[in-house]
Amino acid sequence: MRLEVVEGEFTVSKVSGMHEVNLAAPWLFIGRTDAETSVVCLSAHAPVHCLAREDGWRAFRVAGQMDFGLTGVLAGLATVLARASVSIFALSTFDTDYILVKKENLSKALEALASAGHEVEWLG
Repeated sequence: MRLEVVEGEFTVSKVSGMHEVNLAAPWLFIGRTDAETSVVCLSAHAPVHCLAREDGWRAFRVAGQMDFGLTGVLAGLATVLARASVSIFALSTFDTDYILVKKENLSKALEALASAGHEVEWLG
């Protein structure tokens, strides 16, 4: 499987409402439930006022568009990373899956994935 490393450093934050979110940010993922609103974006565009914030994430994604019938893709990647003792924050969009790891674990994560037969490409 081909994985693409996304350029930039990311922040995961918890906000009290959408008024905190820069909807014009070039990279933005919003998760909203009955219990919370979470935002993932490039650190430069992270909400200034938030309930909680975790900086220092790097991201990579499964290259290309994935069919909804595929099973186990994210689980397989997560298993490789768990065996390498790399914690993840996973996101899924309509087209593909994204995995965020703390920046200090990026090299370790990519080495583990490459050793498991995955091709890694750097974007940007």
